[in-house]
Amino acid sequence: MVNRLTRCCVRIGSVIAGCRPMVWTLCTSAFLCALLFVADTQANHRDHQPHADAEEPRVLGKGREIPDAPFHVFLSTGTAADDSGLHAADLDAAVQTVIDTFTIMLQHRADYPRFDESLAKQALKQVVIEPVVINDEGKAFPFLVARTKEPGRVTLLISASSLKDKGYLNHPDTLLPVLAREFQWVVSKADTAPKAKAVAVERNLQKAPILTDEEIAGLSAEERVRLLQQLFDTYLRTVDDQKSLDGQAWYEIGNSAPIPPTHADSTIKLYDIRIREALQKIARDPSFLEQTPKAARSLLNGTVWNVAYVKIDQRDWATRTRVLSEEKAVVVGKRERRIQPAAILVNVHRPAASDDPFYRETQGLPMGALSADQLAHVIALEIHHNIQEKSLSGHTAQDALTAPR
Repeated sequence: MVNRLTRCCVRIGSVIAGCRPMVWTLCTSAFLCALLFVADTQANHRDHQPHADAEEPRVLGKGREIPDAPFHVFLSTGTAADDSGLHAADLDAAVQTVIDTFTIMLQHRADYPRFDESLAKQALKQVVIEPVVINDEGKAFPFLVARTKEPGRVTLLISASSLKDKGYLNHPDTLLPVLAREFQWVVSKADTAPKAKAVAVERNLQKAPILTDEEIAGLSAEERVRLLQQLFDTYLRTVDDQKSLDGQAWYEIGNSAPIPPTHADSTIKLYDIRIREALQKIARDPSFLEQTPKAARSLLNGTVWNVAYVKIDQRDWATRTRVLSEEKAVVVGKRERRIQPAAILVNVHRPAASDDPFYRETQGLPMGALSADQLAHVIALEIHHNIQEKSLSGHTAQDALTAPR
């Protein structure tokens, strides 16, 4: 049985693939682009709420209690165990492993701030273990966080199949860091506070110089930089549309101590300059075309529309790629190329995680303390490793668009 989770996509209106350039009036283009990658207060909640007739996951009995935990662990009847290839012993082991993991986390709450925050806010209504966890697009996940009909409360779904496949069964110590990290989503999805609205951003889509990958490969380093400048003048943006850095602290390069801003917009201006320097390095240096070709091509062929520093407290990631789903693609340039626009976000105060592809580049520093050279490699590796998969799948229920604060 497919979990009834809402599709996590940005509602910017239907775009017809066959529309001609003359249909793209300046008003329409500005409207679409102003809403790109952000949602207004109502949509940001509505898109991720269960449907009006959604049912809570069907579970067995009253669930298993965990000492000192305000939630129970349930075994779902929503997906047949026979279809997943799991035996009853596997499901029992999954339930016990999750309980044992939570028991450890409860004993060391101070070591897991997101988990501790969720407990303080009573954000987690229940934990439901299913043989397979699938979203409404048919994509399987090891974990999913779904909002409930109770404001500020969510359900955490855990896939028993994934626990088995990854060797977590009967190994709570191994599952612990993975499960703890999932609570950034628990806290974020439970947050019902109004989200910041987008600032209108006008883009000139018709005049965007969209080149093919083959044409890009034939350009010199200086020609690639000039092309990048043309993209800055048409659609490519390097400032967060929601001004999440307004009045925020900044970091000196190589120093993890935050510094108060001199003016309200000084941090925004600082990181806009640093982002643009990093993008110019990606465009100019031929090593990026050789080592991270997807990044260099995607930056220059119209795929990437935003590269920006942001401050998103409720997300623990250092970087993130956002790509509109295929049905939300737009037509750009004289050749009328159909593109799924992407945004690359750099979370200014977060350090890289050990499994990030750019972990060694950052030397343990927060993203905001990186030099332009370091940042260029971080952005290139983020795009190279994530943009293709994200482009094919669009938004997923686990990676909801979260408005910066």
